[in-house]
Amino acid sequence: MPAPSPEVFEKLASFYLGRHYDLTGGVLKDDLLMYDAKDLCTHAMCVGMTGSGKTGLCLSLLEEAAIDGIPAICVDPKGDLANLLLTFPDMRPEDFKPWLEQADAARKGKTLDELATDTAGMWKKGLASWGQTPERVRKFKDAVDIAVYTPGSNTGLPLTVLKSFDAPPKEMLGDSDAMRERVTGAASGLLTLLGIEADPLLSREHILISSIFDHCWREGRNVSIGDLIGLIQSPPLKRVGVLDLDSFMSAADRSKLAMTLNNLLASPAFSTWLDGEPLSIKNLLYTPEGKPRLTILSIAHLSDSERMFFVTILLNELLAWMRTQSGTSSLRAMFYMDEVAGYFPPVKNPPTKPPMLTLLKQARAFGLGITLATQNPVDLDYKGLSNIGTWFLGRLQTERDKARVLEGLEGAAVQSGKPFDRNRMEQMLASLGNRVFLMNNVHDDGPSVFQTRWAMSFLAGPLARDQIVRLMADRKSKMEKATTDQGESVQGQSATPSRPVAPQGVEEKFLAPMVVAASDSRLVYRPSIYAEGSLHYVRSSADVDTWIDEKRIMSCANGVPDDLWETSKPMPVDADVSSEPDAEYQFADLPTEMLSKSNFGSFEKKFKDYLYRHHTMTLYKGPLIKEYAPAGSTEIEARNHFKQSAREALDMETEKLRDKYASKMKAINDKMQTAQDRVDREAEQYNQAKMSSIISVGASILGAFLGNKVASRTNVSKVSTAARGASRAAQQRSDVVRAEETLKQLAMDMQDLDAELNEELKALGDKYRVEDWELESLTIPPRKSDLKVTDPIILWTPWQVDGSGIATPMY
Repeated sequence: MPAPSPEVFEKLASFYLGRHYDLTGGVLKDDLLMYDAKDLCTHAMCVGMTGSGKTGLCLSLLEEAAIDGIPAICVDPKGDLANLLLTFPDMRPEDFKPWLEQADAARKGKTLDELATDTAGMWKKGLASWGQTPERVRKFKDAVDIAVYTPGSNTGLPLTVLKSFDAPPKEMLGDSDAMRERVTGAASGLLTLLGIEADPLLSREHILISSIFDHCWREGRNVSIGDLIGLIQSPPLKRVGVLDLDSFMSAADRSKLAMTLNNLLASPAFSTWLDGEPLSIKNLLYTPEGKPRLTILSIAHLSDSERMFFVTILLNELLAWMRTQSGTSSLRAMFYMDEVAGYFPPVKNPPTKPPMLTLLKQARAFGLGITLATQNPVDLDYKGLSNIGTWFLGRLQTERDKARVLEGLEGAAVQSGKPFDRNRMEQMLASLGNRVFLMNNVHDDGPSVFQTRWAMSFLAGPLARDQIVRLMADRKSKMEKATTDQGESVQGQSATPSRPVAPQGVEEKFLAPMVVAASDSRLVYRPSIYAEGSLHYVRSSADVDTWIDEKRIMSCANGVPDDLWETSKPMPVDADVSSEPDAEYQFADLPTEMLSKSNFGSFEKKFKDYLYRHHTMTLYKGPLIKEYAPAGSTEIEARNHFKQSAREALDMETEKLRDKYASKMKAINDKMQTAQDRVDREAEQYNQAKMSSIISVGASILGAFLGNKVASRTNVSKVSTAARGASRAAQQRSDVVRAEETLKQLAMDMQDLDAELNEELKALGDKYRVEDWELESLTIPPRKSDLKVTDPIILWTPWQVDGSGIATPMY
């Protein structure tokens, strides 16, 4: 069977997943299985036992999304998803060798080099058999930024969720159901981490922590773990329900709970949870340069309670991010979770279940496609899964698994109003083989059976810790270098244990460290000036009326610079500020300019002037999308915003184009069917005429050879009759050829029409390629009369100083 050409399957907003498969004959068909990207907005479930090809299918789905510029966040409990980094466009044996096992080579009687050569050849041949070229592999590799994060570990890129439980966005504060879910999820996840099974309605610990989160968040206050320990001991609440605080939970019991949390935080084994980037859905979906990301969150190394905690926090963050997005019917981003069983069970109610159910019910309206996978469907809540529109079903292990899947399919059919043939579906499920899947998509007329295409990523199996370390080594070294480059020599600067005296009336705050200090370093607080401003931007023609808060910090360890705020930096968004210093820190001296309160009045005036002059807002407008990006967007953020609008417009234009060509193709297809019927009819008539003439000629020749003179005269007449029959057969043959020529011409017309459609689709894709757009820009200043600033304060920032006197910031 010839491999399909890339022109056939490289369709806009359409994922190439495999080829249709004839279950009855066990034959692979020519027709490709193309999956509409927007169908993923109604979510997908992939089910299959070990060896069914489930991993290959899911990786292919993620590869296709990446090629289309769709970012994805993937939770990986086993280590399979890191295979997405194993893409080798050059197909060299040395590319594959590091990911092969010596034991596998020995088992096959080969050296590791020989196995690498064979594997490279097999992968190249396998991709080619599905029409996938090295250029397509490179295209996938270049399309997205792929990274492996390991929360609670520095095996991959470290990621922390413990620095703060940030207050949710304003959109969520006004939604009572969403707020309740967020509060409950945060409290449940934290208590799970502490090993406390807590019922949200009955547990005093759960109710207390939930009440604290709710109180602080409604005040717009972020809560760090350190803050929470103090808040548990001295809550900002006088009553819980109708009971006073001490009657609800005594001071001794609150201290015990705070101590449990403190012990967890102080444990050396737990220190890795404090390292790394703070959890940010936006940063996991796009790089700072606006490139889509395929973020793999590897949790294989975590304990069950740690996994539950992390996934709970992640799902709640995803919900919070989702609610800040505009509605759309096109696919904006993907969330993929492998081995979801345990996080979405049928009976129990772990803290991951409520946010997962909310996502399945609401995410489609925001273009967030949820894709889940499992080999244990019996452990899933099938009622919740009735919200899923696409099911990819591979070989199943038990009858109970089949029954649970059928219940989920039936529920999805009821939700969509589609008919459901349970008996037929059951028969099809029983016939599935390796890499053969049944796709039931509520957007299609009926189920499809297909064999999955060859994955572009090398499927090396679950990757071990040392392999993930190897994959992320370059990226980690770049991050460490960037941090080191921020360091500066502090030799000659004094640092004493005593705290300098600040001018009376000037407030002091202390910035908490965001990284764990090296064991042999000296800890020093260095002075900076910190201030906040609120800027009001108004431009009616662009429908802009918005306030932007600006928080700036200016390091002043070497004195207060003349240009002061021009060299200041934004305050880190995840910064945690306290009113008391850490006792382990020494203090650098305050510069002379910071010893006078009157100077701080000057700092305030300069800050106001700086904000007005340097914080104009640039608005960006797309050439085809006649709208401005949201106020405050950078050019990169504006392009990402326009990508979604462009994707929606492209989907609409593509549908129109498909509808336009569908009628033309149907007309040709009807003619082809008629022509085929004529070919069959003429061929049948020809075969009959041909057979009749052959029989007549044969009989005549045989009679002439055996007969007497009389018989011979008779047979001469028969031969003449047979000759006339042969002439008629030739005529029939000519009719068959003409019918076949007509069919061939129609087939060529269909191919020409398909090529024309592809050309128009390509032109459409180029038209809506946001990266190539020349954006219109409009710059507006803040309203000077509305500009508000706070009194500048002294902010002590944490630094560590090594034995050579080199200081690096810890924020």
